[in-house]
Amino acid sequence: MTQTTTQTTTEMPGPRGPDSAADSQAAVDAEMAEISADYAASGTVEDQPRLDYPPYRSSLLRHPTKSLHHADPEGIELFSPVFGHRDVGRLESDLTIQDGGEPVGERLVVTGRVLDGEGRPVRHQLVEIWQANAAGRYIHKRDQHPAPIDPHFTGVGRMLTDDDGRYRFTTIKPGPYPWKNHRNAWRPAHIHFSLFGHDFTQRLVTQMYFPGDPLFALDPIYQAILDPAARARLVATYDHDVTQHEWATGYSWDIVLTGSHRTPMEESA
Repeated sequence: MTQTTTQTTTEMPGPRGPDSAADSQAAVDAEMAEISADYAASGTVEDQPRLDYPPYRSSLLRHPTKSLHHADPEGIELFSPVFGHRDVGRLESDLTIQDGGEPVGERLVVTGRVLDGEGRPVRHQLVEIWQANAAGRYIHKRDQHPAPIDPHFTGVGRMLTDDDGRYRFTTIKPGPYPWKNHRNAWRPAHIHFSLFGHDFTQRLVTQMYFPGDPLFALDPIYQAILDPAARARLVATYDHDVTQHEWATGYSWDIVLTGSHRTPMEESA
């Protein structure tokens, strides 16, 4: 896994400029359409999110504006946790049994493989997820969305990939939620994924979406990836072989770390 640092992004309601927050969806759509047209005319390929994407109002605050400084990884790792099989519990990958009761929502299984650019499995790597509940609410003091908190759903899980590079989580489908990027702004349903390499300083963060979401075209975070093929790599596939009889629907989603078909990641911040 390539060494990187990144900011985990949960787009919960937070302070925004009063002018940008009052912009309409139509105004944001027009900005995104203009950027997409310029990109199409350029003939280039951008398969990773733009760090500064004006329709995503706070993107300017989510990436460095000055040159980065090299740090000694060995020094950082002296103060960082070490992950291994004994540190990750077997049941931590099931988000439906973590808090003493059944969570509300559509139960689902998400599984896939973590691969390098040559299609080889990335074994024994820590995968973490976090997400909103079925009503679109995070358990976080900054999330003041007036939707119910599910007392039986923490929204977080983790596991290590197996010898085939495979991960598997049982969870519930997250709901869409409003965010204060502009007036009447809503995020598509998604699950955040974080992947650690062999060291704590090696971390990649991305998001997985669900097929057919009508909010894709309206979402500046999703549209900040200008290449349509790269955007599509963030969308899971419904998998009836993963679906379990009278229990859970199933989705498959592979994460490719390098190469021309790599999964779009949130860049260093």
